[in-house]
Amino acid sequence: MAEDPFADLADLLFNVGRLVRARTPETDQAVPLNETERLVMRMVDLHPGSSPTEIAERARLQRTNVSGALRSLESKGMVRRQATGGRGVAVHPTELAARNLRLLRSGWSRQLGGVLGDDLDAVRECAALLARLETDLTRNIRSEPSDG
Repeated sequence: MAEDPFADLADLLFNVGRLVRARTPETDQAVPLNETERLVMRMVDLHPGSSPTEIAERARLQRTNVSGALRSLESKGMVRRQATGGRGVAVHPTELAARNLRLLRSGWSRQLGGVLGDDLDAVRECAALLARLETDLTRNIRSEPSDG
């Protein structure tokens, strides 16, 4: 195969993400979420007050899948919906969602810190690059087709 640093990066991102999720410490304090719920919750955390349609567009998911995930997240106490006038709805994370995210982030920090040690400059540089990628890839662009 020809060298393709972008494809190599994408391949590593998929695998490292899978490995981090697989090694996330289980705790009875954390609310378990499936993959779609995790993705929807990420969009709600990044863009509180978004509509379900905006969440679907940013996450590149089918609107029906987002609706199902939001119903499940609402039943778990992770999100609340707020009417915005007319038929509009804004979705917000709850305090339980914030607590859940703090628990997960603490576990991820211990896990990655144990592997990467104290190379914080490299970690910050990598995190900045990934944040830029996430921001660009989750822009609400209606003209681009959804992969979901």
